[in-house]
Amino acid sequence: MAAGSTALARQEAKRQLIWKIVFFIALFIVAWGFYYATQRAEYIWRWNRVPQYFYYHDDVRIRAEIEGEVAAVTPRGRDMVVVVQGDNVSEQYIVPQKGLRVSRGDTVYMGDTIGSYREWKIGLLTDGLLLTLEVSAVGILFGILLGLFTGLARISTNPALRWGAMTYIELIRGSPLLVQIMIWYFVVGTLINRLLIGAGLPEIPGIWYGVASLAIFAGAYVAEIVRAGIQSVHKGQMEAARSLGMNTPTAMRRIILPQAFRRILPPLAGQFISLIKDSSLLGIIAIRELTKATREAATGSLMAYELWLTCGLLYLLLTFGLSMFVQYLEKRTVEQ
Repeated sequence: MAAGSTALARQEAKRQLIWKIVFFIALFIVAWGFYYATQRAEYIWRWNRVPQYFYYHDDVRIRAEIEGEVAAVTPRGRDMVVVVQGDNVSEQYIVPQKGLRVSRGDTVYMGDTIGSYREWKIGLLTDGLLLTLEVSAVGILFGILLGLFTGLARISTNPALRWGAMTYIELIRGSPLLVQIMIWYFVVGTLINRLLIGAGLPEIPGIWYGVASLAIFAGAYVAEIVRAGIQSVHKGQMEAARSLGMNTPTAMRRIILPQAFRRILPPLAGQFISLIKDSSLLGIIAIRELTKATREAATGSLMAYELWLTCGLLYLLLTFGLSMFVQYLEKRTVEQ
């Protein structure tokens, strides 16, 4: 009996090994096919230029804002203080000693370089990546809150709450996210900002209308996930809680929702991963998230292959990281 089990285990291990080899061979064929296609297109890869779109050393120039003569150049620590005297006006500039490009008595015109220094700055891709993280995180947070409230309203016995939730869900799920972003930015945003201007208040930046469209879009799907998770818990759980003296909100909070939460984590993760990818649509309203930043970088550098592949890899890292975090939460909830 034991010998038979060992033989079966060996056969299974051998079968697994064969299919793993098949997987890597297929992966190699795909990679080689891609490389062959790029060679046929006679494309010159320039991966060495990609890092500058994450972090780069910028040459910052200090330019004269008036026309006049350099009246004084005096040291102050590691810097030099340059005073330019114009007609009845003077300007003072602080320039690093190594970057000083003028001397006393020189004549400078508006826009001339007085000095320069180098500093590290974040590149387009890093800037876009951070903005994608920001809008996605805020969208997910408000999407959860909205979805939780709507999901509870969806199963409420109050007709106003139930019908309101159903109307919201069907309206949002029945129209493309791109259309909703345009409505939020060009219609709702314009109306609200005009009201604010009329009241003497500052306008709301366009990015917040983009975040609102993402949160409301995600909230509709989260609501259905929450509703399905709550209804998957057996009715006897609620009846048992009520028999112990709990009212409905307490039973929902202490008994039903914790059980439902374990079941809705996987579909919630899928929804949030989808939201991160959907944030790429915000570029249509001039929000420079990762996709728009990549498009700008590719247009200016003609490095379409390298930059779009890097963009895809960054999205993959974001979604894979979120997926791993949700799996960790699943394990924690199971252990508890």
